[in-house]
Amino acid sequence: MPRSARRKQLLAAAQEVFVAHGYHAAAMDDIAERAGVSKPVLYQHFPGKLELYLALLDTQAEALADAVTDALARTSDNRARIHGVLTAYFEFVDRDDEDGAFRLIFETDLGNEPAVRRRVEAVTAKTMEAVADVVAGDTGLNRSSAQLLATALTGAAQVAARWWLASERPVSQADAVRLLEGLLWRGIANFPRTDPAT
Repeated sequence: MPRSARRKQLLAAAQEVFVAHGYHAAAMDDIAERAGVSKPVLYQHFPGKLELYLALLDTQAEALADAVTDALARTSDNRARIHGVLTAYFEFVDRDDEDGAFRLIFETDLGNEPAVRRRVEAVTAKTMEAVADVVAGDTGLNRSSAQLLATALTGAAQVAARWWLASERPVSQADAVRLLEGLLWRGIANFPRTDPAT
């Protein structure tokens, strides 16, 4: 198997084990067995459990950040941007092909590990800053004010999406996004665009 394909296979197996058992209870033996390889093969790709976990965390953090920045870039309509960012968070926590992977970022049992904490803080900051760029550009608010609003918007999206999934999807994803979009749009729309003509 080509090295890149093997790495992808190992990451998929590791994700299943880490999501099911958490970092501390996961064993490299279990990951190797899940992947159908020997432990030496696993160690050829990842020198230890932490490095494997960090590689997974990087993959998931990049996926979330890309989804949010893509949603912002797709349109210049701010209500549609809110819809897109909310959808990005809801889809991130509810991906059948990445079942539970969001827990690696938002519910890790390794939050005290500096390398993990840095990565979680980095993806949180990256998504917030992407939203803050739009808020500052459109409203003329100073950077700190834009960051505060962006933190509220992305925080609401993340927490609500996780609650929705943990509550077994009490409404459809589309309805959940629509409800939150209405709430958040009513708040952010009170900050007028710097160019009223737009």
